[in-house]
Amino acid sequence: MQHVLTAIAVNIERLSGRPVTEGAPSPRPPTAFQTFLDENDIPRTKSWRTLGT
Repeated sequence: MQHVLTAIAVNIERLSGRPVTEGAPSPRPPTAFQTFLDENDIPRTKSWRTLGT
């Protein structure tokens, strides 16, 4: 348990030292599967991450 908590603390320390970015991050490029869906006019289902919004 101690090594997990230490790793979490180290990661938090690393993240706190990162410079603040301006604006929103650029979106990721579509995957091959997403490109296939778009090329064949197949609607993409909503991600489980965005279902509540």
